[in-house]
Order: sequence, then structure tokens, then C-alpha cells
Amino acid sequence: MQIFVGTKNVAKLEAVQEVVKDYALLKPVKIISKEVASGVSDQPKSLKETVTGAKNRAQKIWEKDGLGIGLESGLIEVPGSRNGFMDLCVCAVFDGKNFSLGLSSGFECPTEVNRLIFEENLDMTQACNKLGITNNPQLGSAEGLVGILTKNRINRQEYTKQALIMALVSIENSNLY
Repeated sequence: MQIFVGTKNVAKLEAVQEVVKDYALLKPVKIISKEVASGVSDQPKSLKETVTGAKNRAQKIWEKDGLGIGLESGLIEVPGSRNGFMDLCVCAVFDGKNFSLGLSSGFECPTEVNRLIFEENLDMTQACNKLGITNNPQLGSAEGLVGILTKNRINRQEYTKQALIMALVSIENSNLY
């Protein structure tokens, strides 16, 4: 089985490598990654935009007789949350015909991070760097803001794994879908 992943992001690729080894239906597996454009903004600001970015990446990377995987993190509106938005990861798995989607757990970003994202059009890393939360210019390829806020109880790799595992539910149980 060949799996094509539409990113070169280290945290995302390590998540894919870890998850696929637990699935007999994907063995033997060969993972091929290439950066592909999401077709959405660098910092998606809605569930629709985040899903669209993941699906675009999966479809663009897909090759015959394999699975295309697209991963996109973004902010989604969540009524009742402190500042109205939560960050999550969307995984889209494309088999050439159908998409299977999965979501990670979500978390609220600090209010000032959201303000910079929405008012100054910064991405998550830029906002965190500007606020001094981190000085890592590669935050999204490392622990991510989720790793900083949870003191690494859940990091970018772990929440990406959650999204991929959820996307594989309908593939592993295809007889039910």
C-alpha cells in the first residue's frame, strides 16, 4: 500500500508513520510525502475552510492504487467557548473516489493569539512568536501551540494522530459505510 501525504511538516509526517503501522489493511506500507498547496489561507478560520484545505491536499497528492492524506489545522467557531473559536486538525483520506474525514480534539487559543490571527491576518506561529509565547519559527512542525498550552500532554503530532485515526474509521469498517 502506498500512502501519499500532502505535507513535509515533520510533526504531521511522524503522526502518519506512527498511525499506519497499527493498521493491517495498510500493510505493507510505503509513505511518500510532498508539499502540496491547500488552496486555502495559511491560517484557516472556519471548519469549512479547514476541511477544504485537507481535502484539497489529499486529492492533489493522491496517486492510483494508493491513499492520499491531507492534514489541515484551523480555527473553527464554537458557540459558548471563551473567545468563540477552537483550533483543531482535520484529516482527509482520499482513495481516488471517496473522502474519509476525521477530526482531532480541539482547544481554545489564548484571546490575544486569536486577535492577531483575525485582525492582523497572522498565522498561529506568527501570532505566538509576536506575543512571546515561543520564539520557534517552526512551531507548527514541532509541538505546536497545543503542546505549549498542555505542557506537552498533547502535542501537534498527537492531535494529528487523533484526526488520522478518526478518518480511518470508515476505511477500516468500509462494510458499514
